[in-house]
Order: sequence, then C-alpha cells, then structure tokens
Amino acid sequence: MQKIIVGGLLGGIILFIWQFLSWTALNIHAKENVYTPNQQQIIDCLTAAGLTDGEYMVPGLPPGSTAEEREAFGADIAGKPWAKIKYGSSFSPNMGMNMLRGFVVNFISALLLCWLLLKIPDLSFSDVLLGSLVVAGISWLNMSYIESIWFETSSIGNLIDALASWGLVGACLGWWLRR
Repeated sequence: MQKIIVGGLLGGIILFIWQFLSWTALNIHAKENVYTPNQQQIIDCLTAAGLTDGEYMVPGLPPGSTAEEREAFGADIAGKPWAKIKYGSSFSPNMGMNMLRGFVVNFISALLLCWLLLKIPDLSFSDVLLGSLVVAGISWLNMSYIESIWFETSSIGNLIDALASWGLVGACLGWWLRR
C-alpha cells in the first residue's frame, strides 16, 4: 500500500508540474487559446444574448427536434460558420482551489496507475514506462483526439502533454515501484 500511495504522490507531483509548465512557460496550448482583437465585441454579443453559464454549439437545434428537423438543419448548415462556446457570466479565478483540485485529480490518476501496474508480476522498468505511455495514449485518443475529429481542431498540444507527462511519470514509477 505504501508503494501505491508514495507512487501516487510522486506521479501526482510530476503531472502537476508538467501541466503548469505546459500551459505557462512552454505554451504548448497556444493554438487552443488564440487571441482575437474582436474579443470585446464577442463578449458583448454573448452577454446581450442572455446566455447562462454553460457550453453551447452554435448553430444548434432545440431539444425535442424531430428527425426531419435534424436532417433539414444538417443540410442547411453545411459549409456555414459554427462555434463551440464555453460561456461564463463572471470570471472569478480561484487559483488556490483550482490548483488543489488539479493536484487531487493528478494524485488519484497516478494512484490508479500504480495500483494497475502493481498487478503485473515481475514488473520491469519497461513495463512501467510502456504502461504509463499506454495510459497516455488511451486518454488522448478517447478524449482529445475524438473531440478534434468532431470539431476539426488540433489536439497536438494534448498529445504532447499526454506523452510527456505520463512518460515522465512512467520513468519515475519505473524506479519507485520496483524498489
């Protein structure tokens, strides 16, 4: 149990540090947060539209639309502009709580990986490293890449994050879990 908990802490710290570096100093996600000089007009328009906090696909269909309405809608929007909007009515950064929640998620993720890896008999360094990279690949493919397919966006930043962070975790855990 000690190996799992300490491994979870080590992995959680590595994930946390990598995520900080990725979003700040390395700026890997620059393509996901592009600046527009029209930002104030966009915010004013969204605010005037009376949106409530949430995520929106524009254009979209109202709930309960019929199959015929969905088909006509699909034909009507083909080739036209669209947007995926994450809207919040009031930006209130709570870095302390967000960082705590992020670290807890990182710790739990690494803890689960340690538990899974320790089920492998005669665990080798390469088992741990490859197992960590498999987790990275599965998480990227199932979340970021699928979203990039549907919304025609880049997921390269998330792929780099997944492989680098979980590769570093795997290298550390390859040393720790075999002690």
